[in-house]
Amino acid sequence: MVFMDPPRHSKLRALITKAFTPRVVAGLEPRIRSLARELLDKNMERGVMDLAGDFSIPLPMMVIAGMIGIPPEDWPRFRRWSDAILKLSHTVRGMKTEEAESSAQDYFAVTAEMKAYLPGLIEPRLKNPQDDLLTKLIEAEVDGVRLSEDEILGFFQLLVVGGQETTTNLINNAILCFMENPEQLARLRAGPEGLPLAIEEVLRYRSPFQFIYRGTLQDVEMHGKMIPKGKLVLVMLGSANRDPKHFKEPNRFDITRDPNPHLAFGHGIHFCIGAPLSRLEARVALPEIFNRMQQFELAETTPWEPRKSLHVHGPTRLPIRFQPATQVSGR
Repeated sequence: MVFMDPPRHSKLRALITKAFTPRVVAGLEPRIRSLARELLDKNMERGVMDLAGDFSIPLPMMVIAGMIGIPPEDWPRFRRWSDAILKLSHTVRGMKTEEAESSAQDYFAVTAEMKAYLPGLIEPRLKNPQDDLLTKLIEAEVDGVRLSEDEILGFFQLLVVGGQETTTNLINNAILCFMENPEQLARLRAGPEGLPLAIEEVLRYRSPFQFIYRGTLQDVEMHGKMIPKGKLVLVMLGSANRDPKHFKEPNRFDITRDPNPHLAFGHGIHFCIGAPLSRLEARVALPEIFNRMQQFELAETTPWEPRKSLHVHGPTRLPIRFQPATQVSGR
């Protein structure tokens, strides 16, 4: 669907949008809060954790897997699929390096594994429909025709990556921003009602997705230069979100920035379907972290390692050391 244009794109997008309506997303908040607290509970006494591996990676994975209908025992496989698909984006098409060939082989292997896995989820739902996203895709029709197995697989792959990476990096990047700007964290602690604006500033300042591909359908003139029709364009979202023509002091992290017309979730007909869910997960997860930890800092002196992907921005690991709060709000 990411590579389609209307009208086919519009019809397929309408199907998946039904799973991300405001009512559906809002209904997930208690589950997200419960998962967040369970994950934090496992590490509170130690005073140290890998925020990425112990919290911000498993949280959105559990949420989206639950929405799709993947059983908990298969969640580790679900994460491995996401890593393999994402790894492919770390290489450029046509590269003949060993890494590129390995990434391609992993992607094709994972695609074959997912294709073999899906019937085991689809067949029981044909007999006994469930209240999950996969059942909705199985039952859906476009122009009176049910989705093909390959189309369902395409949706599945899109959700595997899109449903995890944005939120994982949003949470990790938020913690990095606040560790680098402790005065902004103090301001947020003093006025927690400012959290929605703070999340938007994290999205702008450290955009989880740094670029997207687009193809020109006609000649386009920009800044005195002509981009011919039929060319592939690399749209740098991270750069646009630091554009001084649109943002005052763009390289300053300011949680009170308003308005904040960033492009972290894209723009137009391909605007990220899961944006409301990602924002909700951050609105739930970050206060849980702040309430449970009075202070936190990086637990290692070495620079954090970025995710191995050309377009995704965030740490692979985020070891932090913290002082547990003596009293936890709302518990």
